Amino acid sequence: MRHSQPWRTNRSRILRANETSAEAKLWAELRSRQLGDLKFVRQAPVGDYFVDFLCRERKVVVELDGGTHSTEVEIARDVARSAELSGRGYRVFRVSNADVFEHLDEVLAALLAFIELDGET
Repeated sequence: MRHSQPWRTNRSRILRANETSAEAKLWAELRSRQLGDLKFVRQAPVGDYFVDFLCRERKVVVELDGGTHSTEVEIARDVARSAELSGRGYRVFRVSNADVFEHLDEVLAALLAFIELDGET
């Protein structure tokens, strides 16, 4: 059973209130089981991290990467973050903000294929 952790709930609320435009655009497509009838939540705590989007049922994390994710330091942090999440049994789907804005349909199709790939193993 999960224990109440008000600081995590508050942090999630703050992150949701300050979402980026890319997060808002992707959330509009993921909310209310619009993608493959899968339930997603946003800014969910997983271990020491708050992930952008999470499908608990399929153990899939969706992370949006903005422009700051192109430096060597940020790339190394992303690799460590993905490794931590993988160690907790989650698969990580990363997508750039630019792809959300420029190729949303393709991003959604790739995400659904990524999720369904797990169902075949």
